[in-house]
Amino acid sequence: MNRNRYIAVACAAALACAIALAPRVATADPVPAGTAAPNFTLPSQEDKPVSLSDYRGKWVVLYFYPKDQTAGCTLEAHNFQRDLAQYEASNTVVLGVSLDTVESHKAFCTKDSLSFKLLADPDHKAVDAYGVPVRAYGEMHFAERTTFLISPDGKIVKVWTVKDIASHSAEVLAEIQSMKQ
Repeated sequence: MNRNRYIAVACAAALACAIALAPRVATADPVPAGTAAPNFTLPSQEDKPVSLSDYRGKWVVLYFYPKDQTAGCTLEAHNFQRDLAQYEASNTVVLGVSLDTVESHKAFCTKDSLSFKLLADPDHKAVDAYGVPVRAYGEMHFAERTTFLISPDGKIVKVWTVKDIASHSAEVLAEIQSMKQ
């Protein structure tokens, strides 16, 4: 492994540990299943505003994640990207949300060939509306890894506090299939 790659991996690991150990600054519980999904409008990596209401009539996987281009978040995004054709076949869109900026999302999508929308929420609009816990590490804030499955009629039908990043996308797909039966 070359020196720069080693440093990048070490920094990503240190950041992941820092996020996990950082104190919570927002203690609200996520909005529960059975609740109408709060609408929001946020900019995507394409600089276009995206509203949840744009996807009425479709299933929506709304996943919150800590930080662009970190090891766990990259794995999670790659898995959603890998499974994107299955989501589309199930009339489902995937929307990722973090507290990062549009510019950060652009770099992440370009570097990692992500084609679904990543939404920038640096002002915590959607994070707060959905009750997603936030952790602070110094001046940096990170949304906790939380996923909401929203039905075509706009109701939250399932909420995950994600622990197993590697199998999460497959778990979400399975849930969509079971809901459709």
